[in-house]
Amino acid sequence: MRISLKKIGPGLLFAGAAIGVSHLVQSTRAGADFGYGLIWALILVHIFKYPFFQFGPRYALATGESLLDGYKRLGKGVLILYFIITFTTMFTIQTAVTIVTAGIASSLFGNFISTELWTIIILFICSLILIKGKYKFLDQLMKIIVITLTISTVVAVILVFKTGGQSPSFAQILPKNAIEIGFLIAFMGWMPAPLDVSVWQSLWALEKQKVTKDYGVKSSLFDFNIGYIATIVIGLGFIALGALVMFQSGDTFSAKADEFSNQLISMYTKSLGNWSYLIIGIAAFTTMFSTTLTTLDASPRTMARTSELLFGNFSKHNYLLWIIILIAGTVSIFFFFGSEMGLLIQIATIISFLTAPFYAIINYRLISSIHTPARWRPSMKMHILSWLGILFLIGFSIWYLTTL
Repeated sequence: MRISLKKIGPGLLFAGAAIGVSHLVQSTRAGADFGYGLIWALILVHIFKYPFFQFGPRYALATGESLLDGYKRLGKGVLILYFIITFTTMFTIQTAVTIVTAGIASSLFGNFISTELWTIIILFICSLILIKGKYKFLDQLMKIIVITLTISTVVAVILVFKTGGQSPSFAQILPKNAIEIGFLIAFMGWMPAPLDVSVWQSLWALEKQKVTKDYGVKSSLFDFNIGYIATIVIGLGFIALGALVMFQSGDTFSAKADEFSNQLISMYTKSLGNWSYLIIGIAAFTTMFSTTLTTLDASPRTMARTSELLFGNFSKHNYLLWIIILIAGTVSIFFFFGSEMGLLIQIATIISFLTAPFYAIINYRLISSIHTPARWRPSMKMHILSWLGILFLIGFSIWYLTTL
């Protein structure tokens, strides 16, 4: 099936949202701390989360409505629970991704502007892009960002290999103590992304259909698979970079956003040479800026639609209102926690993993129900993968909770 570049969009938005903290921070730390030992976790979590992400665009374009509308069909209680979970997590998630972006900006452009001020500047620029450019501009921008990021990551890995970096064993590791298990759960929580991104994906797919009329279910699934493969490739790339450059070096990453950013960029320039500082810095900033931008669009978009379904369309500026609420909450949390990036990321990623079974179960219930046209319900293979995925997510959540 021939797919033009015009029909690629929400899949790359998914990649843009996913390739951020989970890759730049968590994957690099996984490589630095465990070498190649957590590749099994990256592969397994991609396999077992796959159906639940894919059900987002599949349901949206098979029915013409978002997953949120589908949740309401399963019962208003499901939608209310989604509203509560999202409202209690979206501020922490947005703060976590923005603080990393601000830290990189501070490192890249000099420390004459504080991380706090960079946070406000970045949120302002992102909100301006979303309000003025809307979905169409976001769609076009993300194609450039994700393609550039994929190429630059692969090139960076090749260059590090050529410089004769560390060569850790490929032996896989199962973390044993509470700290290591906590990191593993945090690593898988946002790898490749929190499962609520499936809801974002369903809304983006419907927006894409408005600007590309022949964007149907098959197009959306191909589009999604492109973005999903990109997250796997880049995730492996960042693990390799962390393993090759930092494994058994004796260095540890700081939990402070600006210090971490300096360490991250210096880590690569130490191996590649000072000439690469600007390139690596821009690539890192672009990675995190894309995540900050997509999350700032997606959370207000989902909350606007959820509040409409629950309380009626009380304002034509519902989306804008939720952007303002999210920015206000993000800035408040940021100034309360300061630049404690490590703690914020740990909280956000663990919460995402512990809520993953909820999204997996309701997405599976919805796509398998009478609300989805029979033609687009899961095949037997996808049913089996979904059952295994639910067991995997529940099992690891229980394992983590019993080690606390």
